[in-house]
Amino acid sequence: MRGQAQRIRVTKVDWQRLRNGAAHHTQEYPCPELVIRRGQSFSLTLELSRDPDCEETLIFTVETGPRASEALHTKAVFQTSELDGGEGWTAAKEAQMENTLTVSLTSPPNAVIGRYLLSTRLSSHRKHSNRRLGEFILLFNPWCAEDDVFLASEEERQEYVLNDSGIIFRGVEKHIRAQGWNYGQFEEDILNICLSILDRSPSHQDNPATDVSCRHDPIYVTRVISAMVNSNNDQGVVQGQWQGRYGGGTSPLHWRGSVAILQKWFKGRHKPVKYGQCWVFAGVMCTVLRCLGIATRVVSNFNSAHDTDQNLSVDKYVDFFGRTLEDLTEDSMWNFHVWNESWFARQDLGPSYNGWQVLDATPQEESEGVFRCGPASVAAIREGDIHLAHDGPFVFAEVNADYITWLWHEDESRERVYSDTKKIGRCISTKAVGSDSRVDITGLYKYPEGSRKERQVYSKAVKRLFSVEASGRRTQIRRAGGRCLRRDDLLEPATKPSITGKFKVLEPPMLGHDLRLALCLANLTSRAQWVRVNLSGATILYTRKPVAEILHESHTVRLGPKEEKRIPIAISYSKYKEDLTEDKKILLAAMCLVTKGEKLLVEKDITLEDFITIKVLGPAVVGVAVTVEVTVVNPILERVKDCALMVEGSGLLQGQLSINVPTLEPQERTSVQFDITPSKSGARQLQVDLVSPHFPDVKGFVIIHVATTK
Repeated sequence: MRGQAQRIRVTKVDWQRLRNGAAHHTQEYPCPELVIRRGQSFSLTLELSRDPDCEETLIFTVETGPRASEALHTKAVFQTSELDGGEGWTAAKEAQMENTLTVSLTSPPNAVIGRYLLSTRLSSHRKHSNRRLGEFILLFNPWCAEDDVFLASEEERQEYVLNDSGIIFRGVEKHIRAQGWNYGQFEEDILNICLSILDRSPSHQDNPATDVSCRHDPIYVTRVISAMVNSNNDQGVVQGQWQGRYGGGTSPLHWRGSVAILQKWFKGRHKPVKYGQCWVFAGVMCTVLRCLGIATRVVSNFNSAHDTDQNLSVDKYVDFFGRTLEDLTEDSMWNFHVWNESWFARQDLGPSYNGWQVLDATPQEESEGVFRCGPASVAAIREGDIHLAHDGPFVFAEVNADYITWLWHEDESRERVYSDTKKIGRCISTKAVGSDSRVDITGLYKYPEGSRKERQVYSKAVKRLFSVEASGRRTQIRRAGGRCLRRDDLLEPATKPSITGKFKVLEPPMLGHDLRLALCLANLTSRAQWVRVNLSGATILYTRKPVAEILHESHTVRLGPKEEKRIPIAISYSKYKEDLTEDKKILLAAMCLVTKGEKLLVEKDITLEDFITIKVLGPAVVGVAVTVEVTVVNPILERVKDCALMVEGSGLLQGQLSINVPTLEPQERTSVQFDITPSKSGARQLQVDLVSPHFPDVKGFVIIHVATTK
């Protein structure tokens, strides 16, 4: 009876949220549980029913996932006397005052991430069950040198892990535009939702215990997330739609961030959210991975290849007006494509391939039977080591495929037309660390286009791909019309024609205005030449899929020796307004047929410009209302009503704000004011879109620096 009367109990637990949150850079998470990072100690204070005896030690148990076990590394039992800093979980006494004990617990740097249950008992209570202390959440730790996700630069950790807003670059190579995106990884419920994404994966549904045991590995976790952000094989988060029809859902261009998408998926019992395109998938995946503690950034690749059959060549079949023959063309070149890079070690490949890894949640091609892509080492892509896991050939083609144009004849023969083999993979861009500027990271993916080293790498990649020994692939790949491309076809350079051509924009291409351009032709020879020029133009999606033809005309031009000439081109607003998509893009093509049978294809992608200005009228301070003034212009030559401003920004306002805009006369400019009350300090991104049923959304954002006090 005496021993039982003296049995010690834990009567209260202080998780020291402020201290641990600051030490682990997790104070922004608004969770009821303590959030910590692996490989780093955290403290908690236990209030006991009496002082423990000097020979008594506390024995802790941590468990995560179903059927937790020490064999699967999802359960650990350890005690305060273990001070040798072993490889597993450890505990040490920090302080003891009467019946209060402060202990420091440390997880291994390769611990499974996720939600844990912590319980304890005293070593003298062998017959009694553990006292449940509560739950905590363990994340990856870029601050821990022993963690595979370790990132040495504090500035980069602030940007790629802790920054809850960012910029996604869209448009075309010659006209790149910045779009704000609210990642919002510290918003209410987002961490819980991100963990639930892992639990909804097919691998977890099939074998929960094994799946959870693999969550120590960033390679495994990022590959699961890559599959789960799209809905193609599972109850993933976002459903893609590229046809310009968004009935029953939201247009991809209407999203301003990940928070509303993730919350809608979770509240809708994991029903996929409609609709997304590449930047939406990338924005959502960036939120999830930053939330879980993996340094991640969004990357935009301009003139991005979608190499359907993975032969490292984008083969485009056109008619005599340069129009794409869609029934023959399986490959495509998107104006831009957006994916993610995450930073971690490649224990499976070796240290040469550590660092940035490509991950792509946009469902383009299956990888091992599932729509996902990566992680593919950026270093491996640069060196043409496409045989390495995961999905190297597809990513290599996106940035470095050769772009080959074939003229298709009525007799089903084809003829190679000269076009730019340096076209694919331009201006690969990401947001700069600590600023809103664009950083060109093309050099991380490939050597300078056309250089000897770049051609050597391309040749190496093609040979690897077509080598039966290396990949088990067939040595030829079937293409349109039943014809086959052989390896030598891909390495054979095209013959340059004796003329050059390019489109020149004569006036800025503004939404709602006529387009005025010229095709500039130059004779490179000392003899006169006749050129037949077939012009076509179409409104397109950003995937370059044509929507409607808006230009179709032919010209015959005589070029004297070394002579240059211009062919003026005009496309009225009335001609394109009905068929312009939300992407606001137009593709022009000129098939130039030169004497002696030479052929040259010239193309020009145009993005129509628009206008919005955002000003903050006064200092921004936490808890104090400040006025924002937004100036917009009706871009079209018609009176419009039912316009609204859609406003969003983490730390600046709760949820989304909708503000009506008065009726606008043709090309009228107006200003609208509204108040916001910041709830968090630091650099905060406010996004404002002008939404109208009469023209595509006009998007804008501004960075607001919020002070703690005046």
